[in-house]
Amino acid sequence: MGKVEEAVRSAIMRVVNRELRGSVVPLTRDVRELKRVVSSLARSVAQLEKMAAEQARAAQQELSRLEAPEEEVETARFSPRLIGALRTRLKLTQGELGAVLGVSANSVQAWETGRSAPRGANRASLVALRKLGRREVKQILPGKLAAVAEAAPAPRKPRRRRARRASKK
Repeated sequence: MGKVEEAVRSAIMRVVNRELRGSVVPLTRDVRELKRVVSSLARSVAQLEKMAAEQARAAQQELSRLEAPEEEVETARFSPRLIGALRTRLKLTQGELGAVLGVSANSVQAWETGRSAPRGANRASLVALRKLGRREVKQILPGKLAAVAEAAPAPRKPRRRRARRASKK
């Protein structure tokens, strides 16, 4: 009886294997094709994400560019009180206003105290800044602060002092 069971078992296995091969081979081809498609889509998505990041960067730079028409810049009047009021309205510190305009906090302080007045591109930037609201300035600020931090020189290490030896007398 053992040989008959073996013969039936092997015949069944051959039929099963043939049937499996008939249904599995097309599926493996489909799986390979789907893997290619997924790989292609992943490359496309990565490329689109890169393009979106570049466009977002360009939009941020466009937003952070403070420009005003030449006529408005020439006719604009600035007083120390007006600059202080602008900074207060936008709820900025002198350092933050300086970062947005591309100048130092000391320059802003000098403008607000009347020791100096904004000229040239700084004047044009102030005219453009007057038209912006708090939200727009808060969107511009992180990019400007990052640019200031990159441009700042690295802090110097403090010099080590040698301890003086006490002379024996």
